[in-house]
Amino acid sequence: MTPAARLSAAIDVLDNILSGQPAERALTNWARGSRYAGSKDRAAVRDHVFDALRCRRSFAARGGAETGRGLVLGMLRSGGVDPQTMFTGQGHAPAPLTPGETAQGTEPQGNAALDIPDWIAPLLSASLGDDFVPVCRSLQRRAPVFLRVNTLKTDRDQAIVDLAAENITAVAHPLSPTALLVTENPRRLHLSAPYRDGRVELQDAASQAVVDRLPLRPDMRVLDYCAGGGGKVLAMAGRVSA
Repeated sequence: MTPAARLSAAIDVLDNILSGQPAERALTNWARGSRYAGSKDRAAVRDHVFDALRCRRSFAARGGAETGRGLVLGMLRSGGVDPQTMFTGQGHAPAPLTPGETAQGTEPQGNAALDIPDWIAPLLSASLGDDFVPVCRSLQRRAPVFLRVNTLKTDRDQAIVDLAAENITAVAHPLSPTALLVTENPRRLHLSAPYRDGRVELQDAASQAVVDRLPLRPDMRVLDYCAGGGGKVLAMAGRVSA
């Protein structure tokens, strides 16, 4: 797929999401119906879609509409790319811009520039104080990839070496003694031996730090009031077993 064709696919997926379809389902349905798309194509389309969802308000403002086409148009403008170089209508590229689309688009202001809903802005501002704007800005970018080292199977230094052998660069993170920050080639993780055999697992550094601070005892009952896939439970089990 060409870069422009990937944008066309992202537009279609975004339109389905804006119509009420869950994002993961919309991406899965597109991938199943697009057998011609290779792994790099699927990854690129996925990145476009989630970039647009993270920056939905600001992209819609710059693109002039809260549609798949408007969001992608705003994404290009936000990245300093001339949309007319992509919206050519040639091959599988998006149709050329209309005069209205060329004229539309404004610079987002206030909460729209931060890509947060208006209702939550005062709550976040009161809670975060001077960190309000930096935190909102950080949410506009793709989150870093953190790993938890399974200390029942290896240690952090060895995990770094094992990941490097698979061309994945990771560094120790100061928030937790089991945390690694992946700095290069995070997409290789799911196929790597350290990940597949459980030496490392995906987990936020903050979640690991929470477990580190628990005064665990063998007879304790712990309520995880923010439970997801059981990551903190596994981290607790690792501490107790160790």
